[in-house]
Amino acid sequence: MRQLLQESYSSKRPVEIIYMDDKGCLTQRFIIVYKIYPQSVKAWCLLRNEKRTFKIENILSCGFSNKRKSSFRQKAHSI
Repeated sequence: MRQLLQESYSSKRPVEIIYMDDKGCLTQRFIIVYKIYPQSVKAWCLLRNEKRTFKIENILSCGFSNKRKSSFRQKAHSI
């Protein structure tokens, strides 16, 4: 998983994650990683349209999506 997050960071490609928040709620997110820390990642969240921090331990799955949106590239260039 960390390797995919690193690839998102390097290529500015969005990844699709399934994330569990601190309350146990699951959400599907499309994110573009711009900083990786040992315990978390900072990323542009395409659902919320803002920068967010995600705990790596709460990312249940991660993968590149086949979906194409023009906003992906626009957001990637502005990070």
